[in-house]
Formats: sequence, C-alpha cells, structure tokens
Amino acid sequence: MEIPEAPHRLPWDSSRFWEISGCKIRALEAAWDETRGAPVITVEGRWTNRAWTEWTQGFRVGSAFLQFEATGDEQFLELGRRGTRQRMAPLLAHTGIHDHGFQQVSTWGTWRRLILEGRLEDSGGELELCEQALRVSGATQARRWTPLPDEEGRRDRCGFLYSFHGPHSLFIDTMRSLRSLELAWLLGQPLLEEGDRRVDLLLRALEHARTTARYALFYGEGRDVWDRPPGRVAHESLFDPVDGSWRCPATQQGWSPFTTWTRGLAWALLGFAECLEFLAVTDDASLEAAGGRAELEAWLLRAARTCAGIWLAQTPADGIPYWDTGAPGLAALGDWRSRPADPENGHEPVDSSAAAIAAQGFLRLGRWLGHHGEAGEGERWFLAGQALLRTLLEPPWLIEEEEHQGLLRHALYHRPRGWDHVPAGSTIPRGEACQWGDYHLREAVLWMDRRMRGETTPRFFGPVPAPQGAAAGRGPLGDGEEGGSRT
Repeated sequence: MEIPEAPHRLPWDSSRFWEISGCKIRALEAAWDETRGAPVITVEGRWTNRAWTEWTQGFRVGSAFLQFEATGDEQFLELGRRGTRQRMAPLLAHTGIHDHGFQQVSTWGTWRRLILEGRLEDSGGELELCEQALRVSGATQARRWTPLPDEEGRRDRCGFLYSFHGPHSLFIDTMRSLRSLELAWLLGQPLLEEGDRRVDLLLRALEHARTTARYALFYGEGRDVWDRPPGRVAHESLFDPVDGSWRCPATQQGWSPFTTWTRGLAWALLGFAECLEFLAVTDDASLEAAGGRAELEAWLLRAARTCAGIWLAQTPADGIPYWDTGAPGLAALGDWRSRPADPENGHEPVDSSAAAIAAQGFLRLGRWLGHHGEAGEGERWFLAGQALLRTLLEPPWLIEEEEHQGLLRHALYHRPRGWDHVPAGSTIPRGEACQWGDYHLREAVLWMDRRMRGETTPRFFGPVPAPQGAAAGRGPLGDGEEGGSRT
C-alpha cells in the first residue's frame, strides 16, 4: 500500500454516503424473511443466509444505531432498539460462540454509549438494561477459556478464549471480541466459577491478547522457515489439549497456515489498537496483575505495529487486499503490489471487508500513537487509514445502485468453502457485500465524521471518568483526545 501525503487536509463530506447507507438498511428490513435467520452475504445483490452461527446479527442491528447517530433519523433508532431487544437478547447467554464482541457490544454497547454521550435520553431504565445485558455477555464470553502453563508451569492465569472449533483452537477474530470482557469488567462484573471463584475479566481479556500476540503473530525471528518478512498472522493457533503446549498455526478461511488471511490481519490490527485505547482509561493498579502498564503497552504496541507494517507490505497500492497474501493465483498477476487492486481479475478475489476493518485499525492506532509521544509514526498510520477509507467511499467499492441491497462491493466470506457468489462469466467471486463489511465501513466513516468535526471519537466503552495514577492527565478519555496532536 502506498500512503499519499496528508489526505486528511482535503475536504470531508460523508452526507452522500449516509444517504446511500440509509437506503440499504431500509431495503434489507423491508425484504428480509426473519425465518431465515441472520443475513450474511449478498448473492446477485440480494441478502442471503449462510448457516454457520448467528454471528452477523449484531452487525445488522448495530448498523441501524450507527445510521441514527450519523443522521439523527429516529426510524433507525427504533430499528436498533427493537432489533436489540428481539434478536440480540436471546444470544446474551450463548455459550457456543466466540463472537460476543461482534454481537452484543455492537448493539447493547452502542445503545449504552449513545445514552452516556447524551445523544439519547435514558428512557425507562434503558441504560441499566444495556449494562445488565453487557455484564451477562462479557461473563458468558469469558467462560470459553483454555488455561495454558505460564513460565513456571502453572495453569492458573495464562490462556485464551477458545473458538467454536473447541478448546484447542484460538482464532485471530476474537481480538475484537475482547471488548465484551473489557466492557463487562468496566461495569464491575466478574465471572463466577465453581465454588464462587471470582475471575477478573480484564485479566482474562489481556491474557487472551497476550497469547494471541505470542502465538498468532510472527515477528521475523525465525520461528519457522517462512517467518520472513515479519508480520505473518495465523488465522488459527492450535494447542495440545492435554498439556496446553502450542502445536502449530492453522487456518479455516485462509489459503494455508503459513500465509496470511487478510481479514484475520485486519481483525488483529483493529483489536490490538482498541486494547491500547482501553488501557488508557484503566487505572494502574488494575493492570499490575497482568504485568503493569509499561509491559502491556510494549507488547500490544509491538503487535499492532507488526500488523500495520505487513499490511503496507502485502497489499496493492490502494490498500485493498486480495483475500490471502499467499493465494496461489497471485503469481499470475505479476507485480500486483505496485498497482491498485483489480477485483475483476481472473485469478484471485479481493476482500473489501478486510479493508474496511483495517481502515479503522490504522485510524485508531495512529490516533493513539499521536497522543503518546509518537506523532510522526502516528501521522503515518493515520494517513494510511484515511487514504484507505477514502478509496472505499468511491466506485467500484461503494455500491450506489438502488437495486443492490449491499453497501460495500467485492467483499468475501469463505473462499475455501466456496460460499461466495461467482457471477456468470467470472472465474472468481466478486461484486457482493457482507454484513461485517457494511457495518465496519459505517463505523469507520462515523469515526472520521466525529474526528473531522473536532469531536471526541467513539470508543466501545463510551465516555468514562479520567483515570488516576500514571494515566491521569492524558485527556478526558485518558489518552489526550482533546490534545493538540497533529493526528
């Protein structure tokens, strides 16, 4: 990816985007048959379901809240409220998924944030309802825990939140589901296990992030013969279910365990950046059990920087990635990194949904660095995020046609399983949208809207009191949000 010079100095107007976005939400709500479950991806421009789990329902409902926040149109507020109560409440105690951050924080969490920011009145105890729901969700998510031995061989702290494949499996996707544990912890919720043993949800979230950074990311240190250049990210990491030892990288939706599935890379970039943001509003004493602020920031920042660096190195000039950095058909595309992505090539599909997720990761990481003494590097990542976002808001990526129900074109779901639509005359999937791509594009545009108006940018945890101790004095959100940084 090439980073242009200072695109944030150009005018920013998202009004046309939100007009199109509102039409897409209304079209889905008018046409969707609720007996089919959650909409997932489009086929020939119409939403359809892919039986897996209901992991995309939160993106559908959460998009309505974002549309209301951006436009003030209360029809979308009502869609968000009703959808959260009807569709998300039954999933609060779902023990079979690793997706609570996607489902519940995007809905109950956004609803709560809107109330705390004064954008909604707390009508009829809605704030308390949202917070109780988030408590349940965070504790439920934290229960999916595989303990690992620490350096002294103890298995009482280290570990990870296991995927729906089982206790041996860590998914990179879960980095953005850590929000459910962190938010529940902020609300004072522990996980209570056998014998009333209390589990600290913040510690559990940070240990999952640490395990992910240690085993799912490769840093160019020779861990295997393909560990060059640094930045490879494994979709799945497998552990021995008997002794907890790491066995090997794996993948479900990528090309191989030894290449990088680019949507997984995007989940990691955004997830690590959000963890850094959350540390900034967390008091020092609460972080001591996890190693302390300095140690935590060091490895979280290393992981985020590694993800950002490999994105620049392994995507086309416009930053829109092909679905996997090692996809075999890339060899037929020549020097594909030096020119913009070609979604209509005959060899490998792109994944615009990965770009939408990564754009927000770059923006958040750049913002954090800019307020923590790294203005130059922060500017670089911020510019990358804004350039990527601007690209997605233009054809062929933004879907302006009314007859297509999706918002972001050329998204990909599951290439190995063949779940994506291949149009007539094409040899690869292209032209379609997905719920997570549309949602994350909306979320990134909303973030930029508020940034360009000089407002506090939205975070999943909402406004909180300034932290005490070493974190104090960094601004009303603990990281100098209102400071004078260039980013």
